[in-house]
Amino acid sequence: MDSFSSGLAAAVREAVGRVSDPELRRPLAELGMIKGVEVTGGVAVVGIVLTISTCPAAARIERDVRAAATAVGGVKEVVINVGVMTAEERNALTAKLREGRGQSSMPFTAESLTRVIAVSSGKGGVGKSTVTTNLAAAMAARGLSVGIIDADVHGFSVPGLLGLFDNQGKIIRPTRIDNLVLPPVAHGIKAVSIGMFLPEGAEDTAVSWRGPMLHRTLEQFLTDVYFGDLDVLLIDLPPGTGDIAISLGQILPHAEVLVVTTPQPAASGVAVRSGMLAREFDQRVIGVVETMSPMRFADGSAFEPFGVGGGAAVAARLSALGGNVPLLASIPFSNGLRAGGDTGVPVAAADPEDPAARAFTDLAERLVVSPRGLSGRRLPLSPVTA
Repeated sequence: MDSFSSGLAAAVREAVGRVSDPELRRPLAELGMIKGVEVTGGVAVVGIVLTISTCPAAARIERDVRAAATAVGGVKEVVINVGVMTAEERNALTAKLREGRGQSSMPFTAESLTRVIAVSSGKGGVGKSTVTTNLAAAMAARGLSVGIIDADVHGFSVPGLLGLFDNQGKIIRPTRIDNLVLPPVAHGIKAVSIGMFLPEGAEDTAVSWRGPMLHRTLEQFLTDVYFGDLDVLLIDLPPGTGDIAISLGQILPHAEVLVVTTPQPAASGVAVRSGMLAREFDQRVIGVVETMSPMRFADGSAFEPFGVGGGAAVAARLSALGGNVPLLASIPFSNGLRAGGDTGVPVAAADPEDPAARAFTDLAERLVVSPRGLSGRRLPLSPVTA
């Protein structure tokens, strides 16, 4: 190869190496997926290797590599040879992605730069999962890297709320690289749910697991799923103070907790319990979100079928029991919010001017500027004796 072709090959290698894997969100060169570049007579031959033979992003990777190589001046034609990583190469890749941690090691430690926020409620049907997905969408719109763990194993709904379905209406399944799971992405949000792992055709089957299985599932979501570098990880908890909430307190005592309620006393009365359980594990309750809040009409009248004041009451009660717990947001009734839940497009992403979307944007703003501080959290300190 002459010096001109060598220089051109180097330029092509650099260009295609910058192409990002759409699932891993890292450059191909960094992932070891470029396996050779040669240029002869203006024809660039590029070798790439996929992580697995059934890689769902294969067509996109090939298209992006072709576009990157074609854009290099002097390249007249591009030939791409596609292969698959060997077992040894995949092992090296997964070790790199885990950044030296063992398979069972959890990346979301207290020292992690990722902020972990659990979204809880005292009872079901208050819009907890809707809050989780729309808050995630509002944060992603701000340019944050956001992930969701759908920990409501018995009543998972995050795939539907994010529209994570293929053309046949089936829940999109994560890609697996050996024991590493790559979560699918929707609206800029990486999400994982037990619904993605149920057998084909069993999506409507009840998940009838008890405590140990639920604990292990949460652990696997936290250790085996590769979220990459997240700014925020939201965990959609099941309602109440059961096994998953207890397991989360044991595994992630440094997680922060948002309590969701409606204005109705029947909901707000039990919402306090989920906040108090979090405190038993030294988790900090950072605020309350009220859903189904009154909707204001143009004439100044209000639509308030669930009454008013439940969110403020929960915030006041939790504050009285220890630590400042503000009412962070009141999410009003909204046709856009309801429709987004049915279509899989969060209103925070679909219509930022919708009243509910603006409330989620304000909530994201308040949480982003809120420090992770230690207020309201017991510290493991012991007196020093002389």
